[in-house]
Amino acid sequence: MMAKAAHDPAQNLYDDALRREILRSELQRMRALAIVLAVLLATTLIATNLLTDLNQRMFKGGIAGWLPFAGIGPFLLYELVAMTALRWRLARDKDFPRPARFVNALIETSLPGVIITVLALHMDPQLVFGFWPPLLYFIFILLSTLRLDFWLSLWTGVVAAVQQMILVLWLLPIVPWGSVPDETLMYHFSRSFILLLAGVVAGVVAASLRRQFELSVAVTAARDRVTNLFGQHVSPAVVDRLLATSTEPPSEMRTVCVLFLDIRGFTAMTRTRPAAETVALLNDFFADMIEVVDRNNGIINKFLGDGFLALFGAPLDDPAAARNALAAARGMLDAVDAWNKVRPLQVLRIGIGIHIGEAVTGTVGSPRRKEYTAIGDTVNLAARLEQLTKETGSCLLVSDQVHARVEADGAIDLGPMAIRGYEDRVRVWKLA
Repeated sequence: MMAKAAHDPAQNLYDDALRREILRSELQRMRALAIVLAVLLATTLIATNLLTDLNQRMFKGGIAGWLPFAGIGPFLLYELVAMTALRWRLARDKDFPRPARFVNALIETSLPGVIITVLALHMDPQLVFGFWPPLLYFIFILLSTLRLDFWLSLWTGVVAAVQQMILVLWLLPIVPWGSVPDETLMYHFSRSFILLLAGVVAGVVAASLRRQFELSVAVTAARDRVTNLFGQHVSPAVVDRLLATSTEPPSEMRTVCVLFLDIRGFTAMTRTRPAAETVALLNDFFADMIEVVDRNNGIINKFLGDGFLALFGAPLDDPAAARNALAAARGMLDAVDAWNKVRPLQVLRIGIGIHIGEAVTGTVGSPRRKEYTAIGDTVNLAARLEQLTKETGSCLLVSDQVHARVEADGAIDLGPMAIRGYEDRVRVWKLA
């Protein structure tokens, strides 16, 4: 397991996330137990110090008002110290050693035994076992489910069952068989057996909760993996489809439709605007553009300052990639027209270039940070077409390959054009 984690960052991140969730659940359990102990201490203090007549009747000569502090106080203090230690370890991303968890369960579950022993000195031991202290064992067993560990819950049940049986044999005149049921071994053995059975049931519940935690963490880790590879600008629908594949997109040569968008003259605009206003304007504008891309089954692969690169047909196959890219481009132009009508003081102009062809796709980067990308001539030509919109006075240019797949109405053939970086001329179509 350790060797796998050392070579698999995703698995390592998953294990760390699960470990932290388990520690948080343990902290929640300790907090709940501390509250229970505090309420129990306050209740017994009120009963022993204010209800003096009841105190005298129930106990031989009554019990001292400070006695609850002596019995419950140390356990409450221990729980507060344990909570502080766990918070300290959680803040430093350190685990809680497993042997220490078993020791902690032993100490905590011993509280009912201490209370039973103390009360047996002040009242009939037989009455003590019919009083509320033995019921505390069930609270500890119930809260043990938040440890999310079957064996720790079972251990809590074992400690409770064994402690109660030892106290019975020590404090009561027990006979194997007799006419008085609560003085027989079988009577008290059955009570201890129920405690043990409660530990088993709590363990099953804890294991079920842990599986749900693991599933939740796994889903979150998988979603984070997709976000890390494709950025946060991936539509929820695309994320769900990627998660369904359960594998990292392979490195391959595939047909991709590439769309480049750039805001015209934006660099000059930034010289007259405060930085905060510039960023806010970009965020608002890109929010509209992202919605259009998402709606047409594309992903925004990279933001490039005042523009971006969008992919259609990758990482998921899309036979209608060219049609969707063109629909997205027209949707962006419509969105820009609407933007300019609403914001006459922030009028924007854009240029879009689209090309479809073969490209190398896959994840690149280091084991700690990877990114999905497309590389090759297809990407370069789409970028050149976007730059060519400045020279042609067009908002949208597409390659001949795109036009061949989607014969758009109103397309104007600009003929073979010289494009920087290409020896042969490229046939270009003007759509807007």
